[in-house]
Amino acid sequence: MTKSFVCAVDVGTGSARAGILDTGGTLLGRAEHPIVMNRPKADHAEHDSQDIWSAVCIAVRAAREKAGVAAEDIVGVSFDATCSLVVRGRDGGQLSVSVSGDRRWDTIVWLDHRAIAEADECTESRHAVLDYIGGVMSPEMETPKLMWLKRNLPGTWNEAGYLFDLADFLSWKATGSLARSQCTLTAKWTYLAHEETGWRHDFFEAVGLGDLFEHGNLPDKASPVGADLGRLSAEAAAELGLTEKCRVGAGVIDAYAGALGVLGGFAGDETNIGRHLALIAGTSSCVMAMSPDPQPFAGVWGPYYGAALPSLWLSEGGQSATGALLDHIIRWHGAGGEPDAAMHARIARRVAELRTVEGENLAGRLYLLPDFHGNRSPLADPHAVGVISGLTLDSSFDSLCKLYWRTAVSIALGVRHVLEALNENGYLIDTLHVTGGHTKNPLLMELYADATGCTVVEPLADEAVLLGTGMIAATAAGLFPDLNAACVAMQQGGKTREPNSAAAGRFDRDYRVFLEMHRQRQALDAIR
Repeated sequence: MTKSFVCAVDVGTGSARAGILDTGGTLLGRAEHPIVMNRPKADHAEHDSQDIWSAVCIAVRAAREKAGVAAEDIVGVSFDATCSLVVRGRDGGQLSVSVSGDRRWDTIVWLDHRAIAEADECTESRHAVLDYIGGVMSPEMETPKLMWLKRNLPGTWNEAGYLFDLADFLSWKATGSLARSQCTLTAKWTYLAHEETGWRHDFFEAVGLGDLFEHGNLPDKASPVGADLGRLSAEAAAELGLTEKCRVGAGVIDAYAGALGVLGGFAGDETNIGRHLALIAGTSSCVMAMSPDPQPFAGVWGPYYGAALPSLWLSEGGQSATGALLDHIIRWHGAGGEPDAAMHARIARRVAELRTVEGENLAGRLYLLPDFHGNRSPLADPHAVGVISGLTLDSSFDSLCKLYWRTAVSIALGVRHVLEALNENGYLIDTLHVTGGHTKNPLLMELYADATGCTVVEPLADEAVLLGTGMIAATAAGLFPDLNAACVAMQQGGKTREPNSAAAGRFDRDYRVFLEMHRQRQALDAIR
């Protein structure tokens, strides 16, 4: 009897990854291919969507070969991706989003902050849609990017016929379907999935995008996560090395796939799911919590209805630079260099040695605020900047290690800051489920438990994001009756780490300093 398998595709900031999974959630084969990024000026970051699709095809073919699974046995595929904005012409061709004018660069990357002024304008509108994004528009969302595009590249805007979140673009390439995911539209396009009429046209009129629907080919209704969008087209099947019988599921933003991968096992336990937080941590960090009822409050995105699991509300917080910040510290310091895996490991080893002598007081007067790329939450201040207090003239490798350690502490305290906001507004979170690149960093994994006081669960699945997207693909393929059932059946569990109670006093003091530094930064900004 032929066994059925699914393909999960994850497009991150620097690469496309693909995995082949069975119906038990086991990852049988994985492959990765890099994607290019263009940085024409400060705060501008651009992708080439054709390059992304090519990387996806290469990764899928390689993953299937590694898994040793026949193409005809792969019955479902789905895509997750960063919340980047893809712009295509009325003929479907590429249009430039770049100041360079090169049509190759047709995608504004999620981390691009060119539209920070437009984001401020959206916030100042005080429109009701802001109630479902924490009261503050982020330049990482699509509306301000669209405003910037219309104002600064009117030629591109006038020619535009298709506007996509990246995950939806990939579904379109795969099927030709113009469906958009409830995840992408709700989380990044101000679509209100809990209302009968999801789009608030008066909001777009108010911010100068009254003609958005003439250029975007956007549907009236979003498609639930895991909805069957149809079969692969003949062209896409050939490029991916799959068959036309493979069904395509409405995908998600990459962090939401990670949330499904680590929290999906609680899909049938709505009473207790609010105790668990997904921390998807890599270049940046996303934290996600779900509940049966909406929990709206300032500084945390959402609540979004059905953006991951059906009928549940999701609140999303995060930090705009975490792994990227540690990389930056290594490059920036005189004793640093290239922040590759070997350098991170060397620093971690030396930090461990220094702590055997100095304990938790290592570099005890060195404090940081990690907002080098703004504060995503809970302050929701894209203008926020990083702060370092306690520097000396020491430029040795040990001084780099101390700065790295205290940067890691500040990242963990940032998670505690978000947790505190969530728990003050209706959640009762006591368990963190961590996935992403940070699971490879022993310092961060220790700190996530000790600095927050939470139990930390590291998933047994090597690739929780691919697992979450595989759950979606399995749902679309009809292998399970619904997404909840797929999540429960395919979840992989994890290993736990309890916080070290002996370290609590040290991190409580650090956290008091952390909050005081936020207040002092605001006071300094007010003097200007």
